[in-house]
Amino acid sequence: MLRFFSEDIKFSLPEKPQTRTWLKELAAQEGFKIGELNYIFCSDDYLLQVNRDHLDHDYYTDIITFDNSEDEDRLEGDIFISVDRVRDNAQTLNVPEEQELRRVLAHGLLHLSGYGDKTETEATEMRRKEEEALAAWSAYQIKKA
Repeated sequence: MLRFFSEDIKFSLPEKPQTRTWLKELAAQEGFKIGELNYIFCSDDYLLQVNRDHLDHDYYTDIITFDNSEDEDRLEGDIFISVDRVRDNAQTLNVPEEQELRRVLAHGLLHLSGYGDKTETEATEMRRKEEEALAAWSAYQIKKA
């Protein structure tokens, strides 16, 4: 079950049914099914506190992914996304907010699929997979139109 929540902010994910389908297709392309997967949208301050409490990190980030998977072929977890950070990153990167949001949604799912981003090699592969995911979203939107 793929669910979307907001914690300390008012946020509504655009095109929620299509987003569910897109994320399920991304998981399937990586060889997974989605089990209990929660995306939690929140503020910078909320995610900073999660970062401090659970990871002993004292900095802002756009996403934190907690893997709760028990089966090898099923993705389960909690993915926290700072809407503030997504907005700032979109402005910095000069891309539409929705595009940056989709990149971050895919990023969390890719982490659960086994992709890292700590080394330069991992980060390069993660960016490539994110770009593939964004292209799949665009193709999905064209197909739907």
